[in-house]
Amino acid sequence: ATVAPHLHTAMAQMDQSPVFTTLDEKVTDTIMRDVRQVASKLKVVLLPRENQEGILQKLKEWDLWGPLMVCLTLSIMLSITAPPDQAALVFAGVFVLVWCGAAVVTVNAQLLGGTISFFQSVCILGYCVFPLDVACFAGLLVKGMFTNTIVTRTIIVSVGFVWSTRASVVFMSQIIAPERKVLAVFPVFLFYIFISWMVLIQ
Repeated sequence: ATVAPHLHTAMAQMDQSPVFTTLDEKVTDTIMRDVRQVASKLKVVLLPRENQEGILQKLKEWDLWGPLMVCLTLSIMLSITAPPDQAALVFAGVFVLVWCGAAVVTVNAQLLGGTISFFQSVCILGYCVFPLDVACFAGLLVKGMFTNTIVTRTIIVSVGFVWSTRASVVFMSQIIAPERKVLAVFPVFLFYIFISWMVLIQ
């Protein structure tokens, strides 16, 4: 009988205590938290390792903000170098290619028994486009400083392609059975080689 009042008081205090949610934090805090999460995932993509502990842990907490920014950056850079009457078409084409291509590769991985969800796979493939963003930016700089740049740009884009494909293969190899790995990696190869070709002919 003596415990009940104490329990009642404690429960009343718990009911009155404020509950903190993300709706209560400042907008700048929310933005900075998302930026840090995107940066950490880009770091995982740029430095993929075969046997890294928890290599998919960060990317399993999927988001589409990072892939969206990566895709928009690439679309904008390629549309800038396109003829004025084709800029909008190039922007839309690159945007649709990245998202539809990632969706097709993801569906293929799912049909082969992939162990991650649709959006997790799209998130991984979207982040892995980032090395091609870097290659595109480097190509723009080289093109602006020199006249005959096809060889240099080919080397830069090739490095970006290998980097993107390597990062994707590292992730795919951990979610697909070894006997089906080739079937899962081949569409990834086509996906990034097509994007690389668009970057090269900018």
